[in-house]
Amino acid sequence: MTEFEGIAPALGRALANRGYETLTQVQKAVLEPEMSGRDALVSAQTGSGKTVAFGLAIAPTLLGDEERFGSAGLPKALAIAPTRELALQVMRELEWLYADTGARVVSCVGGMDMRTERRELQRGAHIVVGTPGRLCDHIRRGALDISELKAVVLDEADEMLDLGFREDLEFILGESPEDRRTLLFSATVPRAIADLARNYQRDALRITAQGEQRQHVDIEYRALTVAPADRENAIINVLRYYEAANAIVFCATRAAVNHLTARFNNRGFSVVALSGELSQNERTHALQAMRDGRARVCIATDVAARGIDLPNLELVIHADLPTNAETLLHRSGRTGRAGRKGVSAIIVPKNAQRKAERLLKFAKVQAEWATPPSAEMVIERDNERLLADASLSQPVAEEEQDFVTQLLKRHGAEQVAAAFVRLYRGNRSAPEDIMEVAPGAPSTGPERKVRDGFAESRWFSLSVGRKQNAEPRWLLPLLCREGKISKREIGAIRMEQQETFVEIEAGSADSFLKAIGPKKMLEDTIRVKAVDGPPAGGRPGGPRRSFDSDGPHGKPAKKPHRKGGAGKSDWKDRPRENAGRTKKARKSFD
Repeated sequence: MTEFEGIAPALGRALANRGYETLTQVQKAVLEPEMSGRDALVSAQTGSGKTVAFGLAIAPTLLGDEERFGSAGLPKALAIAPTRELALQVMRELEWLYADTGARVVSCVGGMDMRTERRELQRGAHIVVGTPGRLCDHIRRGALDISELKAVVLDEADEMLDLGFREDLEFILGESPEDRRTLLFSATVPRAIADLARNYQRDALRITAQGEQRQHVDIEYRALTVAPADRENAIINVLRYYEAANAIVFCATRAAVNHLTARFNNRGFSVVALSGELSQNERTHALQAMRDGRARVCIATDVAARGIDLPNLELVIHADLPTNAETLLHRSGRTGRAGRKGVSAIIVPKNAQRKAERLLKFAKVQAEWATPPSAEMVIERDNERLLADASLSQPVAEEEQDFVTQLLKRHGAEQVAAAFVRLYRGNRSAPEDIMEVAPGAPSTGPERKVRDGFAESRWFSLSVGRKQNAEPRWLLPLLCREGKISKREIGAIRMEQQETFVEIEAGSADSFLKAIGPKKMLEDTIRVKAVDGPPAGGRPGGPRRSFDSDGPHGKPAKKPHRKGGAGKSDWKDRPRENAGRTKKARKSFD
């Protein structure tokens, strides 16, 4: 298709050259006759083609009856975005969309050289794209004159208000001409956005892109239930299983980004980080590394990744659960764009399953509940990829023939094939063993905090107790990890001053002993020994609870308050720095 109804010919050609055959719903909505010359408040989800939509919407206002712009002078349009990456992405989109119109698009974003931006503005611009803070700086310093603006676009307006840019936006809108067009694009329309629209728009048309949820029709959602201690191992196996051209792993904090980046680098993944503590130059290089193939995995926080577009992004992993449904959709919307398929894998620790179910329900997303790929599944997938490798189907080249014959003569076909397999696998990180956890499924009733006791169980003593500041919240994942058992195979935990007694399901006791090795040690610091039965006060086969400490499922057990120094000293009150020999064990789980 080379023509689009209601679109300036120059922009229509740009769309055709870009491979557009049809417009998205929001793009069609802004071209309706009733939209002509009016302000608009548009709610549409990320990935719905909003940048192209507002580019099309403001074109008649900027060009009039002309096909091309005249010489660049004071800007005619201003597009404001919340983050540097999104602003630069908007600039790139507008550059190709307006390429045949002779438009000069200039960016003004934080973290870039202000002097360079000032020189670019002095040369003239038709459209300026920027972040609120930097635009305010240029306006106040007289470098940016917005007295001739015909249109202002606020992209991701809800995000800009969340980031605290309200005063900057009000200043920019207050300085611009009163007869300008103002277009607000927002994924949601909370009260703050409605107030902003009421104060700075005139006769605004309200556009709600109903059915924009279909943008996620090309995204396969998978909720992967894991033991809490296996979260990172699950991410590694998901990355290895899919071997995506580009993948993003979303974390909740900068510290988590730094931790995962370091670990994945050590595991041989080509990985870059994207967080707010990086300079603009570092963030630009990270994204470029993803685009040109030097890196395949990006570890990012939500704000740092706001609005970025990676053309070959096939996989999104939620290392930490999103805080709300909007964040879930925004993260996932980085993939499955422009007709391409994508996978959104949500890592769900077993103790956070209910929260994940609520998120999916509020986001109106149907996810397949499963467990992460096992090491065997990853290896099987590797074998499938190896068998389908194009190099195995290509004919032997003439210049290769002599050496191929020499290889086969010296080592034989079987040995050469084995070497090929080793080389193939050697370039990839080994998959991780993951504890078996039953995959989650939507709950139909309240979550049970206590389950029935084991029919048969065995007890073990650990050489650590309250005096060493032992805490069930790190002992439990330590037992699961070192003993290769799941949380449900551990029963009661009773903590004494110098030792801790742990109940383990009888059928799992032998495998637990085998996993911790002949030395019977956990993390080389805690001795484990079998005992004949439960400690005094315990009940064999009793319900899964703790006697006088945290249990695996519950809150800290309440202890009767006794007057006097000795009675008040329990593990919750002791300073953590006195943990002594348990410090190494705690480090992995705190």
